[in-house]
Amino acid sequence: MAAPARDNGGPAAAPDSLIESFLDACWAERGLSGNTLKAYRSDLVGLSVYLKSQGTRLDAASRADLLGYLARQVSSGMKSRTAARKLSSIRRFYRYLLKQGLVAEDPVARIDNPKLNRPLPKALTETEVSNLMESPDTGTPLGLRDRAMLEVLYATGLRVSELVGLRCDQVGLRQGLVRIVGKGDRERLVPLGDEAQHWLERYQEEARPELLNGGTSDALFVTRRRHGMTRQAFWYVIRRYARATGIDKPLSPHVLRHSFATHLLNRGADLRVVQMLLGHRDLTTTQIYTQVAREGLKRLHEEHHPRG
Repeated sequence: MAAPARDNGGPAAAPDSLIESFLDACWAERGLSGNTLKAYRSDLVGLSVYLKSQGTRLDAASRADLLGYLARQVSSGMKSRTAARKLSSIRRFYRYLLKQGLVAEDPVARIDNPKLNRPLPKALTETEVSNLMESPDTGTPLGLRDRAMLEVLYATGLRVSELVGLRCDQVGLRQGLVRIVGKGDRERLVPLGDEAQHWLERYQEEARPELLNGGTSDALFVTRRRHGMTRQAFWYVIRRYARATGIDKPLSPHVLRHSFATHLLNRGADLRVVQMLLGHRDLTTTQIYTQVAREGLKRLHEEHHPRG
């Protein structure tokens, strides 16, 4: 399968050709999403335009050229996190060019990543999660579907795209497992837990047939139109239930993923197990949740210890 088509319709100029060959390699080797490839393309096209204005090309840029580009971006008001993301795109690009023998040296090799104050993921308390789970009206097909979706999301820590993309053949109710194909086509098995298993079984037996109304769908979670749920639709659903239960903090499906990881660590789960369940490639991505857990313990100590 080829990378997503480039936006322009004409023949590629030399810089465009370098960018597109890099994107094709990313698509083939890493299985990156279309959104990631689109961001790479945007970052590299912006760099190419800047370099052209300075009288040079992508494959002739020096460290000073790249520093000048990044400095201009920051001085124009770009946030440091966005600048760091652009630098990451550029770094990958020049590593590719070096590997292909298209440049003699990597001009990004001696450019340090900016230090960022990484914000802690927002997480609900266990009480807030419990209230959220109980908010759908499970006497209706839609309410039963929503309860099952919330329970599965919190029990597994899935990304929202993984949740709404679930097919019936990915769920083994007898085994209590769900098979996920995540980023980079990496597959993992995640346990459902008794509560999620119970509500998912009720949804499949009682609500899903009524929602399909005689129709068929490979999607596990469906609407009255017999289509699979979308990310946007579930985003709206979860915010509606948050308002109904009085949760005044910003809430998205990803917050339940954060809550899943944080609550596991609070209860003593091993970090590497949480990494596997979340589908993180790198353990450092998961380690942010240890800080969340520490912050929660500090707050509990301050609230309840007589000398806190």
